[in-house]
Amino acid sequence: MQGQNQQQAYDRGITIFSPDGRLYQVEYAREAVKRGTASIGIRTSDGVVLAVDKRIRSPLMERSSVEKIHKADDHIGIASAGHVADARQLIDFARRQAQVNQLRYGEPVGVETLTKEITDYIQQYTQVGGARPFGVALIIAGIANGEPRLYETDPSGTPYEWKALAVGADRGEIRDYLEANYDEEMDLDAGVDLALAALASVNDGGLSPEGIGIAVIDVETEQFRELSDEEKESHLVEADLLASEDDAADEPDEDEE
Repeated sequence: MQGQNQQQAYDRGITIFSPDGRLYQVEYAREAVKRGTASIGIRTSDGVVLAVDKRIRSPLMERSSVEKIHKADDHIGIASAGHVADARQLIDFARRQAQVNQLRYGEPVGVETLTKEITDYIQQYTQVGGARPFGVALIIAGIANGEPRLYETDPSGTPYEWKALAVGADRGEIRDYLEANYDEEMDLDAGVDLALAALASVNDGGLSPEGIGIAVIDVETEQFRELSDEEKESHLVEADLLASEDDAADEPDEDEE
């Protein structure tokens, strides 16, 4: 009983380490990320791919209102998993920092630079009393000096660079699939196909164009672009991943994405 009371005390204090060196609120924030539907990032030889699961709770909801992929700058895209409101705050911060960099230095912000500015901002909320950590993880993808770059932000404020990764629900299973099938020499189309196959590996019954989001940034143009429903359907048909009309998608939690 005494041990439980001690843990509850550390639960309430975001700025206090437990005796075994843990910040419980940060760990709980990571659990909030796992409740969101999956987001995937893949780095290829000629660009980066972002793919997200956009399942909705009701056919009455406008699908366009479910935003999990965001344009931070012309050459940078961000995908999220976790609390929607937290993601929006960080996306707005990222966009402001990108514009500040452009105005101050007259050049686009670097992908690594922007990632570290975001993670520095996130980290502040693990040290300030009266606040809580952000319950969201971001995948930041872009082109820097002609090279594709792919990063993850964690609720603790730690940045990681990846060749391919997944955040949100079923992260472990999707990562296993990516590890087994990833090829550094694949092109952008192959990266899109791999992302869709990874999403399908944890979704029974296939995928629908309306239930997923795909964005790419290629090295040649360095421009963020979201794929249309027609383009997504074409990839799904070619990969034999298109869901039948009778397949019903699972519903995510009310305040997660």
